[in-house]
Amino acid sequence: MNQTKTFSGPHIRTANTTRNIMLHVAISLMPALLGSIYFFGIRSLYITGLSVTVCVLTEYIWQKLAKKPVTAGDFSAVVTGILLAFNMPVTAPLWVIVAADVFSILVVKQMFGGIGCNFANPALMGRLLTMVVWPGTVMQYVAPRTLTASGFDAVSSATVLGAVKNGGEAGYSYLQMLLGETPGALGETSKLLLLVGFAYMCFMGIVNAEAALTYIGTVVLLTFVFGPSGLFTGDILLNLFGGGLILGACYMLTDYAFASRRGRLLYAVTAGVITAAIRIFSFYPEGICFGILTANCLAGALSLLHKKHVYGVKKLKLEEYS
Repeated sequence: MNQTKTFSGPHIRTANTTRNIMLHVAISLMPALLGSIYFFGIRSLYITGLSVTVCVLTEYIWQKLAKKPVTAGDFSAVVTGILLAFNMPVTAPLWVIVAADVFSILVVKQMFGGIGCNFANPALMGRLLTMVVWPGTVMQYVAPRTLTASGFDAVSSATVLGAVKNGGEAGYSYLQMLLGETPGALGETSKLLLLVGFAYMCFMGIVNAEAALTYIGTVVLLTFVFGPSGLFTGDILLNLFGGGLILGACYMLTDYAFASRRGRLLYAVTAGVITAAIRIFSFYPEGICFGILTANCLAGALSLLHKKHVYGVKKLKLEEYS
């Protein structure tokens, strides 16, 4: 009887399946979802529920039509739906949400082979689509209903970073920015709740905080050094809590494509430099979407800049190369 022998190794088994990981990510996003309902009303829940439903159905229908294995139950589409909703203002039209969901799952994810094969974060690509095609509907933000007597639909306001970019004042305290009482996308405003969810993922061992901290540190450092009034005049806390930096770092930067520590850090620094450059030099007040997506597209090139150590091969000292 013929037996197949496998010589390469090592072979490490883990209980962390795709479904298990994505389920924990979805659970970790629940505090921020509850916060969005508190700050922006029940429509936040409707938008998120719709986004998740469309993403899951799109993946299921496409895989059935294409006669591919159905993976709609692995929670990856659920996470994409939640993150896409979190990047939208609560006043975004529902048809825009649906269009972004279908584009994210069908074009960005499935057309490139599904989870693990897509070249960029599907949720961010969906967000980018709406910014380019329907900017007027997804870049108009409102103040949280907790700050207005008549509800969120009565007050249109610029984001904190947008107000400062246009020469105005932030208008909100650092504590309000941390808690979430500022205009913005429905899932990005409460940095505290996002950090609670991220701490849960770190505790469960499904994410490494090093890349996220590197990305945040790069953006904060560069925006401080190249401040609006000259060198070393940037507002660290404003750049940390005033936009979507926490959401991007904790939930959309993380990439399993890089197995090595050096690769992950290089990837995070690249995304951070681009994000900071857009915040500092462009007319856009925010740069998370562009920074992370550009790093996604550069992942292949970045992988050539570092060499992974091959298990079982002795590392040569510098003098042994000569």
